Amino acid sequence: MNINKLVARIGLLSLLSAMPLAAQIVDSENFTTSFPFYAGKAKLPPGSYKITQSEADGDTLEVQSSDGGHAVFVDVIPTHSAQPHPHSAVTFHKYGDTMYLDRIWVEGQEYGMSVDPTKVEMKTAANANAVEHSHSGN
Repeated sequence: MNINKLVARIGLLSLLSAMPLAAQIVDSENFTTSFPFYAGKAKLPPGSYKITQSEADGDTLEVQSSDGGHAVFVDVIPTHSAQPHPHSAVTFHKYGDTMYLDRIWVEGQEYGMSVDPTKVEMKTAANANAVEHSHSGN
């Protein structure tokens, strides 16, 4: 192995070790809505929900109604905030009368999770401005 390859590998390892950890939902995050909303491709009715992180894939969350009648898995992308969040929150984007689950912030963490938008949401976003709604969790 030549010295250039060794330096490149050491540099890559240094970068990887300096990368921040993504947000972790330890137990679950709970929220209640008075409106229907989309989580991924599924439309969920108003009600109480809990969000849990998949043990098999940290980039997947399960959104499940408290009564267990509705559940959906959504893909998420790690996101960052300038400061730790004072409380857990769930954020929605509203286009007209339609709400889309957008972000999950975890109390005390600078890192959150952004729901990967569907093609339908991206098409809707291209034709309308989003209004952001936030609900405190737990």
